[in-house]
Amino acid sequence: MTIGWKLTLWLTVPLVSSFAAVVMIVLLVPGCAARARQAEPVAAPAPPAAPGLPSAPSSSEPAPPGETPAPALEPVFFSYDSYTLSAAARAALDRIAQPLRERPNQAMTIEGHCDERGTVEYNLALGERRATAVREYLATAGITGTRLQTISYGKERPFAHGSGEQVWAQNRRAHLVSR
Repeated sequence: MTIGWKLTLWLTVPLVSSFAAVVMIVLLVPGCAARARQAEPVAAPAPPAAPGLPSAPSSSEPAPPGETPAPALEPVFFSYDSYTLSAAARAALDRIAQPLRERPNQAMTIEGHCDERGTVEYNLALGERRATAVREYLATAGITGTRLQTISYGKERPFAHGSGEQVWAQNRRAHLVSR
């Protein structure tokens, strides 16, 4: 009789423990998902109307009296697997450089972005080269290098989601952010 009771207990305890673990998981997982949804949403900027064309200028703070307004921070687009600035990219940077020269306290962060193709490591390096190309161009246009910070997001923060050349062209960019 003693062996039967011990055998029953030996089989029952793991089942009860497993059941308790399943119940706890079922109760906790929806709560975690609700907390994840409450995280601060990340708003993606509107993509340009057509690849290679500048998007609408982002809003910027009003200029102090006597100062030129902050420049429109239009993105700079790149060809596939390239960090060479096109004529359109140089023209966009020239439009940004003039007001920056007139606002010597204005600092910028230049974000390098890539499309979804390629490895994470490759795209981080390419994004850095794109951001650096923009920083170097702005430096030659008279913007002090200490005002320009670069960061690469590679393919980790796409502006447009999906696949295909139109989406990829929108994600191959350097994005300028006022800081």
